[in-house]
Formats: sequence, structure tokens, C-alpha cells
Amino acid sequence: MATFKIDSVLKKLQLQAVNPGVSSGRSWFKDSGKYLSSFSPVDGKLIAKVSVASAKDYEKIIDFAQSAFHIWRSVPAPKRGEVVRQIGDALRQQKEALGQLVSYEMGKSLEEGLGEVQEMIDIADFAVGLSRQLHGLTMHSERFKHRMYEQYHPLGVVGVISAFNFPVAVWSWNAFLAWICGDVCVWKPSEKTPLCALACQHIVNEVFKRNAVPEGVSCIVNGDHTIGELLSHDVRVPLVSATGSTRMGKKVGAAVGARLGRSLLELGGNNAIIITPTADLNIVTIGAVFGAVGTCGQRCTSTRRLIIHESLYDAVKKKLSKAYAQLRIGDPLDRNNHVGPLIDEAAVAQYLSALEQALQQGGKTVVAGGVMKGKGYASGCYVKPAIFEAKNEMEIVQHETFAPILYLMKYKTLEEAIALQNGVPQGLSSSIMTTNLREAELFLSQEGSDCGIANVNIGTSGAEIGGAFGGEKETGGGRESGSDAWKVYMRRQTNTINYGATLPLAQGIKFDL
Repeated sequence: MATFKIDSVLKKLQLQAVNPGVSSGRSWFKDSGKYLSSFSPVDGKLIAKVSVASAKDYEKIIDFAQSAFHIWRSVPAPKRGEVVRQIGDALRQQKEALGQLVSYEMGKSLEEGLGEVQEMIDIADFAVGLSRQLHGLTMHSERFKHRMYEQYHPLGVVGVISAFNFPVAVWSWNAFLAWICGDVCVWKPSEKTPLCALACQHIVNEVFKRNAVPEGVSCIVNGDHTIGELLSHDVRVPLVSATGSTRMGKKVGAAVGARLGRSLLELGGNNAIIITPTADLNIVTIGAVFGAVGTCGQRCTSTRRLIIHESLYDAVKKKLSKAYAQLRIGDPLDRNNHVGPLIDEAAVAQYLSALEQALQQGGKTVVAGGVMKGKGYASGCYVKPAIFEAKNEMEIVQHETFAPILYLMKYKTLEEAIALQNGVPQGLSSSIMTTNLREAELFLSQEGSDCGIANVNIGTSGAEIGGAFGGEKETGGGRESGSDAWKVYMRRQTNTINYGATLPLAQGIKFDL
């Protein structure tokens, strides 16, 4: 079923067997002769090839982006928002095709693929409204007949490095906000999902062309890690937004920091759900299972740990085991299946290594893992979601494994549970399942979760675009999407206006001439 319409999907999205991989927003650069090959984890088949950027291509793209910025920043923000509104409409028209491509190239379920495109539409709507709300503050001056206020100006060229697990949505979180702020974007997509990125670029190019948007406002540069390194070290790129592993983020942060640039880092998660004695176990089961196995455990917000009160431990373990036995693993484009494949064979190898380490370090199997064999699993990327009883201090538990592996552990007091929740290097998403108001409030207080996201009676996985998304500690400290996350794409300026006939100095200083 996965290959059911792939040729027609590619045609709808203006993709071919071999595609140019570099665009300045109006035109596509000539084939470089070197390619990325995109294989689907669904069936292992080659989807298409994408040419990669050379160093000369990168330089041309930055030149285009810099030139475009000087024009784009002068366009009134609401008019920039109108262009983004049209992009949202174009995405609505292409939602089915783009969602299918996301599912086929990345391996997530079709519902999740369509949902990811809907996130793009939602952030477009958010950005349109925001284009009329890029506000500063007005302050009272201590000096007679003076007015103080602050305002925000665009930064310039914004580099966006995205990951394979959300091949289109996370780019839109950055690009759509950056565009309404007056910035221009250079996008380096994941090498594992280049076709999804090209499809987005085609959609944007058409909208920009209709609106006479300057060439260079939306650029795409396909390639390997060397393109990311060029962006990170480039003083002409004041902000680099990078989504991926903590290891990658540390390299980006160090390179950008060394030149005193800005980095917005969205890195790994090691997310836990605390289950208290008053929890609704039906909600617990739904939240924990989807959080652990959705996208085959390849979300930065995937649930990795369940911290369960000792009085409920056996009951929760039994419910989870029963639920896991009902999971259907297979083609993600088949709506009857719950779990699709991992992204590639390298991810499978990391999964198998984590299973082995969990046992070696003292974990006890609750639901056994393994690679799926037989008809329908030819790609070799389908694996069984696994559950272990474990200790929080185990080395494998302390690390993020991008796969459907869930660790169970007991606690006695809520304070102990919160300490376990916080006792990992990462700090992205967290959750508590409780019907006790005091427990919920303690978890959300300064004594509670140390994560950027803390939920009550919902899982760790996923987020609405209206709230700022991001985490603390080794998750990088970045914030994207909603709330006032737009401010990271702008520079703040404080202004003072003297509308009087004298020049009084601050703090009453006298300097008479």
C-alpha cells in the first residue's frame, strides 16, 4: 500500500527522479553531480535523488539572502504576514500529497504525516496574526520631557537546520516567524528527508513569485553536515536554529558562540510521566502508549520513562503489557497500523544496542523487543516496541535512544518521583497523571519539573503551536513556535526621545558648559 500513489504524489509536489537540491527562492541551481539518495523506510525503495550544494553554491545562496534581507525588512510586517497567509492556503491545497510524502519518506503514520502539515498551516495562521503584534514597551523616563520605549528589528539571515523526524513542521515554526519578523532564511534539511524539504520549497517559491517577494528570502541548501558547519561558522548568519541530537547541538552552539552569534537549540529529550495513586488509569494508558510508540519513538518529546507509585505499579505494568500486545506494526500509510518503521538501518542498530545494554545494566524485560521479520517488513526498519523495568541511574536510561523503548520505575513519595523525573541530563517535556490538585501544583511549581514543558493529565508527546516549545539543560534552552518566541528572531532596541528644549542628564548629573 505504501507505493500506492507515490509517483502521482511526487508529480503533484513537482518532484522528479533526480532533483536539484539548492534554491534561492525563485530559481534552482544546476545539478552539482553529487547526490543524496532518499530511501523509504516503509519498503526500502529508492524514492528519488537530490543534488547537494557545493561550497560555491553556498556562497551564492548567502549573497542572495543578504541582498534580499535589505529589501524584505522594509516591507510592512502585515504585508509580510499576508504572504505567509497565502503559504498557509497553498499548504491546505497540498496537505494530502505532502502528508503522504512525509509519511512515506520519514516513516511516521499517515495521520501523523497529515498532522505535521496541519501544524504548518496552524503556525502560518499564528504568524499572520503576529505580523500585527510585533510590539515593544513604553517606559516612563526619569528626565523631564523625555519618552522611552523599546522596539524590535529583524536580525538578517537566519540559518535553519532541521531533523528527519519532523521534516517540514519544525522548519515552518522557524521560517514563518522569521519571515514576518523581516528576516530571510537559509534552510539545511536533514539528509534523510530531502524530498519533503524540496516539496515545501516548491510551494513557497510559487507563492513568493506571485507576490514579487525578493529572491533570497527563502533559500534551501541540501547537503551533509558540512553545510551545517558552514552556517554555524558564518558571521553573516546572526542566528542559527538547530534541531537534532544533543551531540550535534553542542557543536553548533560552540561554533556560533565562538563568533558571538545567537543559537536556538532544540535538542534531545528524556521525558517521563509520573503516575500518582489518584491517576485515571485509562488516561495513563493512552498517554503512555502513544507517547512511547508514536512515530516509533522518534520524537524529541517521546515518553522514555514511567515513574509509577508503588501502589499502582503492578496494575500499570499489566495494562501496558496488554496494550502493547494489541499494537499493529506495519506500513504507516495503512491507517489500521499503530507503529511504522524506524528511519533507517542505523537507527535499528542503535535500538538493538540499547536493548542489549538495558539487560546488561540490570533491566528486566516486561515486553520484549526485536526486529520484525517476514512479509511487509522488507526494509528491515520495523521493530517491536519494548518495555523494561529499570533504575533511573542506569547509563542507558540516562541517554536518549530514538526508538520505542520504555523504562518503568517505582517511587514512594512525590518528592522522590520529581527527583527521578529531574535526574537526567535532558529537560524537554514532562507530565504528571493525577487527580489531586496539590500534587499537580507541586509538580508545576519551582520545586517541581525542571523541563521546558510540564503537563498534567496529558502525555509528554506533542505540543500546540500557541505555546513556546523547548527545553532546558541538554535540551538546549531554545524556544520556538508560540507565545513570544518570535523575539529570538529580532534584535531589541531601547529608544529615548527628548522633546524638550533642554538636555537634562540621567541621575541628575550636572555638566554645564
